Amino acid sequence: QVLLAESGGGLAQAGGSLKLSCAASERTFSSYAMGWFRQAPGNEGEFVAANSPSGGRTGYADYVEGRSTTPRDNATTQMYLQMSSLKPEDTAVYYCAADGAFYRGPDYIATGVLQFDAWGQGTKVTVSS
Repeated sequence: QVLLAESGGGLAQAGGSLKLSCAASERTFSSYAMGWFRQAPGNEGEFVAANSPSGGRTGYADYVEGRSTTPRDNATTQMYLQMSSLKPEDTAVYYCAADGAFYRGPDYIATGVLQFDAWGQGTKVTVSS
């Protein structure tokens, strides 16, 4: 099973930006649909962004749409989450996840938490007002 490791979390100012990274252990990374989720204290986890195996298709939750991108580099088995115009409500632990059970095509994206079978340990982001 692929191992995932997030990095790049920390303290950010409201209105600022951040870049999170997700490193995957497998060279078969290019066959995985990938996703970002987050969990704020006391809240359920929620979907943030999705990326297809090819990187050619992405999807975003409404609350980050327009101020986030999630590029990936299959050559280096890395995925990123870039967010701008940060808000205090973006404060959460951010997780990357891989849907590697079945290959569903280069432009398939997954957005449901149950669709993913590998998760990183998370990286904490705190946005101060």
